[in-house]
Amino acid sequence: MITSRLKELSKPVLKLTAAVSIAALTMTGTASAETMPGKGVEVTPIFPNIAEERFRGEVAIAGLEALGYEVETPKETTYAAMMLALSYGDADFSVHPWKELHKTFYQKAGGDDTMVKAGNVIPGVLQGYLIDKKTADKYNITQLTDLKKPEIAKLFDANNNGKADMTGCDPGWGCELIIDHHLKAYGLEDTVSHNRGSYFALMADTITRYKEGQPILYFTWVPQWIAGVLVEDKDVVWLEVPYTDLPDGNNDVNTSINGKNLGFAVDEIQSVLNKEFSEENPAATKFLSLVQITAGDESAQNLKMQNGEKSIADIKRHAQEWIAAHQDKFDSWLAEARAAK
Repeated sequence: MITSRLKELSKPVLKLTAAVSIAALTMTGTASAETMPGKGVEVTPIFPNIAEERFRGEVAIAGLEALGYEVETPKETTYAAMMLALSYGDADFSVHPWKELHKTFYQKAGGDDTMVKAGNVIPGVLQGYLIDKKTADKYNITQLTDLKKPEIAKLFDANNNGKADMTGCDPGWGCELIIDHHLKAYGLEDTVSHNRGSYFALMADTITRYKEGQPILYFTWVPQWIAGVLVEDKDVVWLEVPYTDLPDGNNDVNTSINGKNLGFAVDEIQSVLNKEFSEENPAATKFLSLVQITAGDESAQNLKMQNGEKSIADIKRHAQEWIAAHQDKFDSWLAEARAAK
């Protein structure tokens, strides 16, 4: 009798315990979803095959992992192929395309119909032509078109063919198309050779020539480590172009900085996502829209690589060090991403 009564009394307690357990699990699941909105979702990054541009990608990966996403090993390819992969869904995001430089690649791959430009990762990026300051001052060289003069072009002739040797841009990067267009548009094809291949190997030779006291002529962009080795207005100077002339005919873009027309659009590096992935993952989209690194910070990291810290492990460590130095900002990006609907 007593045993039977105890069983009856215990039923409400068991029901209450079960209800509390279910509620606790529900609350735990809700909290997990709020703090880790990407849990269980695999993400495929795609980066250029340029080690010096891996750093910002590792910052982005660290944030997505903090949001619970399972980030796969990044694919690496050229920029045109990168856009196609993002468009077709073979990759989910990149933090590397340039707004103006890679505009044609973006549009041809599908543009806004298949991709989303989420944010501005590095603002104020530059491209252009430089020569050593000593030669510039001695011969009063300020314009790219000064190289039309055979006697000026011959100063930069490294292989004795009578033409200036310009260290140029790798095929597939996009900048090589603009350089070739400039040489034709400004009448420089007879006096300037556009040397292309492995850019950083060519630049190593260029830096060696500079250290030997020889004149140098090269194309470069900022941010990257070369700006820390060949310092503007100390070692080298930018050359101006006489007017803006770009391959796509869109000559209304801003190509000037500090009163100098460098001939290339003053650009910005963007985060670009596959459109379907973006729509299904608002937290990832929001985070990638907020990630921003200064050109100076990336150049400083690139210089560490040039000084020997260039393994993937080194680059990942550099990213973690950058995050630690900007922890409040990084945490605010995560907070906004977790609140995204």
